[in-house]
Amino acid sequence: MIYSFKNIIPVIHESSFVHPQACVTGNVIIGKNVYIGPSASIRGDWGQIIIEDGCNIQENTTIHMFPGTTVILKEGAHIGHGAIVHGAIIGKNCMVGMNAVVMDNVELGDESIVGALSFIKANEIFEPRSLIVGNPAKKIKEVSDEMIKWKTSGTELYQQLSNQMHEHSKACEPLRTIPSNRTIEYPNYKTWNQTKQ
Repeated sequence: MIYSFKNIIPVIHESSFVHPQACVTGNVIIGKNVYIGPSASIRGDWGQIIIEDGCNIQENTTIHMFPGTTVILKEGAHIGHGAIVHGAIIGKNCMVGMNAVVMDNVELGDESIVGALSFIKANEIFEPRSLIVGNPAKKIKEVSDEMIKWKTSGTELYQQLSNQMHEHSKACEPLRTIPSNRTIEYPNYKTWNQTKQ
């Protein structure tokens, strides 16, 4: 659902997909080919949220801020299921893992990866290509070329999904039995750590 706040209406590029069960409020600007999953809450009521082209915001993500703050997700940022971004700047082609929390005034350098369940405390600044994990989160090493290639190709799947959702999704009633001629195609994708096994 899309809501204005104090007469400020979100701006969403037509190529982006915002699930009808997501909530986008107020001073939010969403660029091209962005995917926003169900139950995401993007609240531009106390400040501005800028989501640049090609970002992916998965289910149950919350993006918010303290009053007067601007949150920026730079091009290709990938925010995992259940993550919270509160008043932070997420660099280009970064990934924030599932259920991670990124607090106020945090700056993630481009192509950084935040591990699932990590907690980044306020005012932390990380250089590009930082692999960040833990509670409180710390940089443990550099993101490898292989890891960033894996992240980038994963985000590309969501950029494609944005277009596919526009073309192929529609509300429907469920079937009560599985049809005998049912065929389903899934994307072919291997994670960086599976290739090492």
